[in-house]
Amino acid sequence: MAPFCDGTRVVALRAIGKFELGGLRSRATTIGLGNKKGLQSIMISMPPVYPADPAAIARAAEILRRGGLVAFPTETVYGLGADATNDAAVAAIFAAKERPRFNPLIVHVRDAEHAGTFVEFNPLARALAAAFWPGPLTLVLMRKPDAAISLLASAGLDTIAVRAPSHPVARRLLAACGFPVSAPSANPSGRVSATTAAHVAGELHGRVDLILDDGPAPLGIESTVVGFENDHPVLLRTGALPRSNIEAVAGSLLGSAHEGVRSPGQLRSHYAPRTPLRLDALDVNPGEALLAFGATEPAGASVMRNLSATADLAEAAAHLFAMLRELDAAGCPGIAVMPVPDHGLGEAINDRLRRAATTDRD
Repeated sequence: MAPFCDGTRVVALRAIGKFELGGLRSRATTIGLGNKKGLQSIMISMPPVYPADPAAIARAAEILRRGGLVAFPTETVYGLGADATNDAAVAAIFAAKERPRFNPLIVHVRDAEHAGTFVEFNPLARALAAAFWPGPLTLVLMRKPDAAISLLASAGLDTIAVRAPSHPVARRLLAACGFPVSAPSANPSGRVSATTAAHVAGELHGRVDLILDDGPAPLGIESTVVGFENDHPVLLRTGALPRSNIEAVAGSLLGSAHEGVRSPGQLRSHYAPRTPLRLDALDVNPGEALLAFGATEPAGASVMRNLSATADLAEAAAHLFAMLRELDAAGCPGIAVMPVPDHGLGEAINDRLRRAATTDRD
């Protein structure tokens, strides 16, 4: 066990494996703090991260029943889940994320039949659910009068955002719970969305009871959100399901004429790294990091990540949040972001980048 110096103290670290804490196994480390008076040891727990096997999923479901918080993978990003019918549990999500109360949460369900117990489907919504559920589409629908969903989850609105995820771990967790699960992205509000269990553990340590790990989220970008105004479909948030796919089923999507936040992801500044972004950059300023796209990369970057050297928008979407995190952690004064085509998944990527670049967070 090799010590290292910390001022006048000698600090030694030794991994001691797993221990039981509140019924959960957790990794622990013994830390020895030494000075002239001798050596003392303390134990620090690490976030409870478990491979998403049947035992861990069953434990996660039990935590959710008790009103706890569980982070779990979906096909889009990792979600921070709580029982959507439990006001206190939903409030714990807001507290953990430090999330504005007027920004609603997505409620995850098993299927359209499950969602139909607390929202009203119009014909177009039913057609979209039949075409794209389970999958990366969220529908904002009218709340039924007797809906058991927490009003806090919908920010007091008369609508609820619902989605049936396709990720097998998310689906097994919903089946084990038996109730709907509110789950925004598992990261502090306004920060880059989590696409791996390590991202969750790094930013929500101490705020989440269990993290189910099933590797990187396959799509790496949030769900597309569609609402309805006078029964016309409205694009409320671009995302992993391209507009063209939706319009092939529902016809042309309108832009919302309604003021205020009606859908997750509509806050002006969202998905923001701490390092300032410079969008549509064709060169690199001294000291800047570079988020590139395509085969041609300008020279001079202190650190560089390429969303897709082959200009593949699906690959770029999957890499977006992880690469933003890596460049944000590099300590550069700014991040130059090369242009990304504004069609298909590029529309969602550019929406995220514009929000990440917004410094006004009110």
